[in-house]
Amino acid sequence: MTNQVSEFPTERTFQYQHSLPPLPVPSLEGSLAKYLDAVRPFATEEEYQVTAAVVKRFGEGIGKDLHQKLLQRARTRRNWLEEWWLDAAYLEMRYPSQLNVNFGGPAPYLEHCWPSTEGVQLQRTSISMWHTLQYWDLLRTERLDPHKAGNVVLDMDQFRMLFCTCKVPGVTKDTIINYFKTESEGPCPSHVVVMCKGRFFSFDAVCDGHILTPPELLRQLTHVKQCCEGEPAGDGVAALTSEERTRWAKAREYLIGIDPANKTILETIQSSLFVVSLDDAKPYATAENYTPVTREALTGDSTIRWGDKSYNSISFADGTFGSNCDHAPYDAMVLVTQGYYVDQQLKATDGKWKGSETVRPMPLPEELVFTVDDRVRSDVAHAKQQYLETTQDLQVVCYAFTSFGKAAIKQRKLHPDTFIQLALQLAYYRQHGRLGSCYETAMTRRFYHGRTETMRPCTLEAQNWCHTMLLPAASAEAKRKALLLAFNKHNKLMAEAQNGKGFDRHLLGLYLIAKEEGLPMPDLFTDPLYSKSGGGGNFTLSTSLVGYTTVLGAVAPMVHHGYGFFYRIGDDRIVASCSAWKSSPETDAETLFQNLVTSLHEMLHLATTAQL
Repeated sequence: MTNQVSEFPTERTFQYQHSLPPLPVPSLEGSLAKYLDAVRPFATEEEYQVTAAVVKRFGEGIGKDLHQKLLQRARTRRNWLEEWWLDAAYLEMRYPSQLNVNFGGPAPYLEHCWPSTEGVQLQRTSISMWHTLQYWDLLRTERLDPHKAGNVVLDMDQFRMLFCTCKVPGVTKDTIINYFKTESEGPCPSHVVVMCKGRFFSFDAVCDGHILTPPELLRQLTHVKQCCEGEPAGDGVAALTSEERTRWAKAREYLIGIDPANKTILETIQSSLFVVSLDDAKPYATAENYTPVTREALTGDSTIRWGDKSYNSISFADGTFGSNCDHAPYDAMVLVTQGYYVDQQLKATDGKWKGSETVRPMPLPEELVFTVDDRVRSDVAHAKQQYLETTQDLQVVCYAFTSFGKAAIKQRKLHPDTFIQLALQLAYYRQHGRLGSCYETAMTRRFYHGRTETMRPCTLEAQNWCHTMLLPAASAEAKRKALLLAFNKHNKLMAEAQNGKGFDRHLLGLYLIAKEEGLPMPDLFTDPLYSKSGGGGNFTLSTSLVGYTTVLGAVAPMVHHGYGFFYRIGDDRIVASCSAWKSSPETDAETLFQNLVTSLHEMLHLATTAQL
């Protein structure tokens, strides 16, 4: 997912969109067999036999009918899942987005050119913004090469959702509004919104057809900062976006009802390229310990984040950066790609602007002031309180493991991602005395509008390997054999999931058809092993490889007794963010990370002595 940018592109960013294959529907027999295999590690023999009978009945009865209806749906849609996935995973959810759906994370720059430094916040923000605006221009002019896996073209549709995109709350269901257009499609909004001390400002990032330079952006940001310094904080209306979705939808309707000008302000924020948050926090992260900046990006000041925005770029007072983004319109790889582009540009220029210092005459930023009354102030106070309580319950740790990375793992002819996933299974097993049901993101972008499939790393083979590793009497040879079997199974399942042959999205489709038709819920979905193994979004470990770049993210756990685990793999380091709920007596993110470190060392030792 590196950014190939051609001076004279032969391929346009979105040119292959219409020739991508449709998302396939896997065979019912195949999906049910894989499902049975996946629940095995969580069942006694007796429980397994009960579930096997449930699955058999489903496959021979109602499941057959539902599968036929799904095939029928797939004949009229190039992606039978797309609309359902947006609704079921994101838009119909009523819990607050900001911690339960959004992802956040540190920007990578502190690793090389921008360590924590006082007094450079605005200067660095202007340079970072300029590179981000260049990336928007690459998408507008379709000069970003289409992504490929080998020779296979990948879907680029999600890149349209990075800029000028926002989720809008509804009483029962949210919607996504996207204003982005390529140059050939027509004009596109070009203003940015800057948030500072609970206040909003907007200015156009283009003047006379040219993107503002860093000195010009600095002038606009300085004006915003000066307006806010020594003044009382604003009303903090943005905190409403951290609220439960129906409450936020009703508060938004009321806000528009008070004054039609409020609707205009909301539309200005929604259509903006992105939001820049000027945050007074000083996380003081280092290139080894990212915990403070990761935590701040994920759980920071709710009055200077528009939680529904596809991209909030957060600039901290100590010269470090983060982001907070709504997950609904796109997956993390979009932000990773953009973040890595900016990172590489900064690295190449040592984080400095070497162009003209001239500032053209242009309008100053305009403050966007909501009309509020006591009810709105009360709604904001309620939102801030519930957000504060939830964020205080979230434990976030984020460290760099620097003993080795991708190079050493590949030298042993092992897949780096599988290596980390199995290390995590062993870490969890060591800490909790059992395996944790685990979700790993598998990318399905080789299909039209493909997003993700679930890959379940908690296999029988992984279970057997973890058990063998902790047996004092087990020989190194037995451990190595078990490790290789676990590796091979993981790699096979991942390849199948990426090729549209996973089973979780298929089962979701069958479940949603039954729901839409008003049919009684099939036993398969009410069987205890369905949720115990992670089905229905009940995975104890919610994990994702963010890639092999310098960009990292963080998420909250899927379930109360679970963990959120994002990681990136560098040549000589592995950086992981781990989250857990403090109110769960079972979990501790710090301990899990330390157990992961132990697992990584043990595995490399095993692989080295075996010369696998």
